[in-house]
Amino acid sequence: MARRRHQCGCVILKGQVWYGKYRDDVVEQDGTVTRVQRRTPLGTKQEYPTKRLAERKLEQILCRINAVEYRPGRVATLNEFAERWKVEILTKYKPSTKCSAGSHLNSHILPYLGKLRLDAIGAENQQAFVTHLADNVSYKSVLNILSTLSSMLTTAKNWGYICEGVDQHKLVLPGRGIRKDVACFTADQVRNILQISEDPWRLMFACAALLGLRAGEILGLRVEDVDLQNRTLNIKQGAWRGKLQSTKNRASENALPIPLPLEGFFREYLKTWKPNPLGLLFCNRNDRAYTSQKVVEYHLWPLLDALKIKRAGLHAFRHAHATLLLDGGASPKVAQRQLRHSDARVTLGIYAHLVEGTHHEAVEKLASFLVPSGPNEEEVPLKIQ
Repeated sequence: MARRRHQCGCVILKGQVWYGKYRDDVVEQDGTVTRVQRRTPLGTKQEYPTKRLAERKLEQILCRINAVEYRPGRVATLNEFAERWKVEILTKYKPSTKCSAGSHLNSHILPYLGKLRLDAIGAENQQAFVTHLADNVSYKSVLNILSTLSSMLTTAKNWGYICEGVDQHKLVLPGRGIRKDVACFTADQVRNILQISEDPWRLMFACAALLGLRAGEILGLRVEDVDLQNRTLNIKQGAWRGKLQSTKNRASENALPIPLPLEGFFREYLKTWKPNPLGLLFCNRNDRAYTSQKVVEYHLWPLLDALKIKRAGLHAFRHAHATLLLDGGASPKVAQRQLRHSDARVTLGIYAHLVEGTHHEAVEKLASFLVPSGPNEEEVPLKIQ
């Protein structure tokens, strides 16, 4: 390898885009160091009207190479790095995250970007990937897939590979599209469901409706988490596809107050509860946690069909809880704590389905406060001198 010297690089204009050319040292898979020539886009002619401005941009890039502490970076294709990432990083995630991230990798990321070297997956290729995704998946899925890609590239950068992380400010994401109506049970529907359901399903539905618990949190409850003496329910773990795992985030681990009606449901259910090896509150015949999909398909949907309610999942109880909580006068901060969201905007923006009547009443109340007498056509308008 030739002796490394201070570089100034060179700038060329191709079309309306400035490019910077320079040399960089990379560590190949076999450990040998190779010097390669790079050409990276610096910006458009509109952004940098003169060559000198483009050269200043290139100087910022060359600071890393010209630094005294500079060391050659490692290179690999995304396919090669993904195998290492799956072993060292992905295995540390929760089963649900491993499943979704694995799907992102196998269905989208690796088929499109797998053959590229990490140092080639810059903003341009990332944008092409986003455009490809926009034609095949929803806006939310695009964000989730980009999150997995971002995690991989961040890890690669931390491990010394030459690559550029995902910066959404540099990407043009697809439009959000038309938002679908989120399923949310009404108060009457919840009452009717609880009235005709039987345990253990009734207690599951009651925990979702009266406390706003997520499906996994309900199915991961243990008997020791229920403190009827102090009327609190401790959320410490969850369940996914019959396997126990940690909660969605640290904010989810909390103690919630048990209201009196729910205390009655708990006491009645515990009279017939049978011990199991895991100490689960709800345990199937195989001594495992229930799967939420089967609870919905075999026990919730038949009730909804009988009541002529549109089919929905357990999360519709959580949406109902948030809406009724806010509609009953609870502050956004209280609702946030009850639902254990890290950001109150999630509570207000997604989970609050305020009905038209309530919305209308709120606006009328504000208007009557500002204009107590209401409009009066006979009043003589005030003239300003």
